[in-house]
Amino acid sequence: MNKPVITGNTIIVPSSLEYLTDVDVFVEGILRGYGTDESTIADIAISVSELVNNAVAHGSQADEEKLVKVGISREDDTVSITVSDEGTGFCPDEIADPLADENLLKEVGRGIFIVRSLMDQVDIDATDDGTTITISKAIK
Repeated sequence: MNKPVITGNTIIVPSSLEYLTDVDVFVEGILRGYGTDESTIADIAISVSELVNNAVAHGSQADEEKLVKVGISREDDTVSITVSDEGTGFCPDEIADPLADENLLKEVGRGIFIVRSLMDQVDIDATDDGTTITISKAIK
């Protein structure tokens, strides 16, 4: 696969940051179709970008043979987005606290923290076959 594949409310891309703009345009388009306000779209777009970055860099190790899948669903006034990779998983409890003194100047390690601060709910399902993170947020 060398280009994004869109099926309904799902986009699948090779594990490369080259496709981050495609994912962003896809997500923002669906959210606008839901009538979501721009501030909420921005929060969700930042969160999805962080998760796709992590899926590519950490999950799939930028192996373009592996895929990153982003799906969006809506139930009533809540939107849920899943980001899945084909990596080896990770232990969410081992993520360093980016606010700890020893981590304040590090250039990495803030992605999940940012996502948790912007979303209403964040669920992480990490296995040896990959990681799926589901984020949810109320939309107006």
